Amino acid sequence: MPSPMLFVTIVNYFLIAYVIFVQRRNTAATWAWIVAMAFLPIFGFILYLMGGQDSRKQRVFIQKYNDDSLIHNVYRGMALGADEGDTTHDNQITLFYDGKTKFDALLEDIANAREYIYIQYYIFRGDEIGRKLVEKLAERAMDGLDVRLLADGTGCYFTPKDTFKPLINAQGKLGLFLPPFLMRMNYRNHRKLAIIDGEIAYLGGSNIGKEYLGMSERFGSWRDSHMRLTGGAVDPLILRFIMDWNFSVKNKNDRLEVNSKRFKPLSGQAPSPTDGSSVQILSSGPDTTDPHILHGFCSMIMNAKKSIYIQTPYFVPDDALFTCLRIAALRGVDVRIMYPGKPDHPFVYWASSSYMGELMCAGAKGYEYTEGFIHCKTIMVDSQICAIGTANMDVRSFKINFETHAFITDARATLELEEAFVADMDYCRELTLEAYNKRRRIIKVRESISRLFSPLL
Repeated sequence: MPSPMLFVTIVNYFLIAYVIFVQRRNTAATWAWIVAMAFLPIFGFILYLMGGQDSRKQRVFIQKYNDDSLIHNVYRGMALGADEGDTTHDNQITLFYDGKTKFDALLEDIANAREYIYIQYYIFRGDEIGRKLVEKLAERAMDGLDVRLLADGTGCYFTPKDTFKPLINAQGKLGLFLPPFLMRMNYRNHRKLAIIDGEIAYLGGSNIGKEYLGMSERFGSWRDSHMRLTGGAVDPLILRFIMDWNFSVKNKNDRLEVNSKRFKPLSGQAPSPTDGSSVQILSSGPDTTDPHILHGFCSMIMNAKKSIYIQTPYFVPDDALFTCLRIAALRGVDVRIMYPGKPDHPFVYWASSSYMGELMCAGAKGYEYTEGFIHCKTIMVDSQICAIGTANMDVRSFKINFETHAFITDARATLELEEAFVADMDYCRELTLEAYNKRRRIIKVRESISRLFSPLL
């Protein structure tokens, strides 16, 4: 009779073979999972079930892509320019740099809504902030407005179910995006959108919870970036909400009809004002054919001539983005990257340090934010072009989670974000190549291990 250890080893080999031959992941991720499963027999596969990609889910997303294409074709037929990827030039942008200012503005717009309110967040806490927003949404639902709230199934996994009762009791509608049977890290809808009457949209990094308003004892001050948007770029955000909502709700009667008179695309309805911002909305995820946001970032970086400023909570770039940044630094572009000095995930922090070390060798500058936590997802290039949205600078945002980003050609908005970046430098610890080269051996080991598993972070 085989020993328990031999039995475990044989089973582990079969599980590794399953990952290699059945799942058919990208090469870097496959090797990372093989190493994890080799060093952590059986338990490594359990981690894989929680954090690995699932071929069955991929089939679900192929169907979502097909359904989304039908929705897209109907909506695009209603007005030229109502498409993700098209650039509209009639947009007005208001930028927020903290959660409280954004939250107050959102509540005011909700109070003034006339027809419908659509809200979509990755994390929706059941704390005083979340309950306050639900109460306001319930009030507007009782006024007869169409109010819909879509939350990610894992992002609100620990949110008490009674948090949403006031909204449901007021005839508002609640949707959960891929509610998991067990906690699962992958395929999360990481978007943070709010759409009001088809005229106003919010997009950025701030979720719903007290930590995003700087009220958390653990993180303290919370630095984030969010935007309020009016103009033609609202159209593709409406389209994105409809796609995600219809995918999430089980009752067909609760789905949104894209050709409803409620949706009157703004694009093409009137001549674009000359003082508007040019905005392109891009989304990516398991339900898209290409990593559009990653391609957008790479395009910005490759075309940079003077400066590239990046703020991100997680800096774990894939090979393409890392190569673009390194080449930009080598050709003399002022590359500055800011990420948290007080991380919420140690492995991500160590991986970030490893990537930042290599970029500093090429001439880039690194900054660790120490005044609380920085959660911004912004990039500014040459004081002319910027991007703000929900995607972090990591593989998870580029290829696994559902994300949306706005790419903006507007010197005013870009300069405003750059000024905020420079102001944030006062609360940062600037990294130096000298200090990096003198780091302790144990830190180098941590960085090497974290770098090895970076495709999984």
